Amino acid sequence: MTKLSGEHGSWPRSCALPELPVPGLNFWDVCMVRTASLRTAIPAVAIIATGVICTLGMTGSPSDLLSTPPEVHASHHTLSLTLHAGIASDGKNSFYFDGQPNAPTLRFSPGDQLKITYINDLPVNAKEKCAIMPCMDMTNLHFHGLAVSPDAPQDDVLDMMAAPGQALHYTVQIPKDHPPGLYWYHTHPHGESHRQALDGMSGAIVIEGIESYFPPLAGLPERVLVVRGRSIENDPQSADLKHRVQLSSDVCGAEPEMPDEIFTMNGSVRPQIEIASGERQFWRVVNASADRYLDLQLEGQTFEIVAMDGMPIAQHDPDHPTRSADHVLLPPAGRVEAIVTGPAAGVSKRLISRCVDTGPDGDPNPAMVLADIIPRPGRESTSKMSKSSRKPELKTLDLNEEEKAPPRFIVIFTEDKKGFYINGEKFAPDAAPMVRAKVGTYQHWRIVNASGELHPMHIHQVHFLAYAENDRRIAEPMWLDTVNVPTGGSVDVIMDFTDPVIKGTSVFHCHLLNHEDKGMMAKIVFE
Repeated sequence: MTKLSGEHGSWPRSCALPELPVPGLNFWDVCMVRTASLRTAIPAVAIIATGVICTLGMTGSPSDLLSTPPEVHASHHTLSLTLHAGIASDGKNSFYFDGQPNAPTLRFSPGDQLKITYINDLPVNAKEKCAIMPCMDMTNLHFHGLAVSPDAPQDDVLDMMAAPGQALHYTVQIPKDHPPGLYWYHTHPHGESHRQALDGMSGAIVIEGIESYFPPLAGLPERVLVVRGRSIENDPQSADLKHRVQLSSDVCGAEPEMPDEIFTMNGSVRPQIEIASGERQFWRVVNASADRYLDLQLEGQTFEIVAMDGMPIAQHDPDHPTRSADHVLLPPAGRVEAIVTGPAAGVSKRLISRCVDTGPDGDPNPAMVLADIIPRPGRESTSKMSKSSRKPELKTLDLNEEEKAPPRFIVIFTEDKKGFYINGEKFAPDAAPMVRAKVGTYQHWRIVNASGELHPMHIHQVHFLAYAENDRRIAEPMWLDTVNVPTGGSVDVIMDFTDPVIKGTSVFHCHLLNHEDKGMMAKIVFE
């Protein structure tokens, strides 16, 4: 999932769009690799401070101003809401909040309690297809990235499951020392996760207080940006949607299939984002797609990164609280929180996702436009970050001894025509735990990808330090909860199992949710 530029071998093959359309050129005709010697597989840690590798061009039609999802805030240290699962007007599965097909952003602080009544109003006879048939329209919730209990009634994805007509009651206690940052929630019913995520059943979570780790954030306008995948395979507007986002047909080395998904941002296709020339804004971006990589680039600008996967960089490295990058690769489930600066007046810029090489067996992941950047008028329309009175919980660590020790556990991803596997086993709900981990320890794990496509590995409840890729140390290791594992390669991480709150049975899996549904998941017991 992240890597810094200067190190040899760290550049992915990735296509970017030019600052302005090139008259007379078709978008799919002009991907010109300028530096072929630097084309490699996508790295594990992918904050990439590099120049454009290839250039694409085409015209497209911008949409309306970026919308903001509704927000629900904690009151008296408790956030309470009722959320429904139902069918939207387009026939797809959707969250419903306050009677509308919407996924609210949930905002609370460390030490607060999250209480959700989740009601399954999906039909008994499913209207869509699933990875594992027949579809049962089962559903539940996962609070991605939160260091909370995996047992009911908290972040339990194994036993808490609602059939149509049933309800689940979640009471999630957030630890007082929980890192502030961007997290998210989505459904997690094994066998149906991919379909529900692709339909958009996901929303953002903001744990307040990140300004205490990086005080210059106070006073900056804030945007929460939820990027989702949208299937266009059977969409009658497919041709128009492809044109609007300037979808490339170049798949950068993946299987030569026609792209069948585009990205949306806060539910809109290619919205406009307002930012004044020279203005600094704090953007919090989650890749909530079911199975697509997001390689973010704001043309001509840099990202001043404050946090990855909800973890403030300053928590473990207070002397170097930010990183600078031209573009940032986010696997499905990845998040970045960064300061961006408005382009010069009169200059047209776009927020794009570059083309990602997902491997010879991977799905197409072409370049496209996510949003247009337009000048912000004088009026203030964006909420601002407040000054935090909370003291940061710093956690500087020396993990050299554990890094040098042999791996305590090795995860091997494989696949064939029958399914997807971890260590040769396909997940089953009644399967025994694959591994047990002692709470209170840091553990060296190695994740191996023995397949022909990328796999992002996610583990519930904890973060880990991704420090080596293919037996070579990563220039700037990063704390993550989802890491990209390169095709035919490996990633070494240090798992943080020190928090006693995580005790219980949890899971780890590939976050290409179609793979998870088809078996690439396993149980772990924190004891």
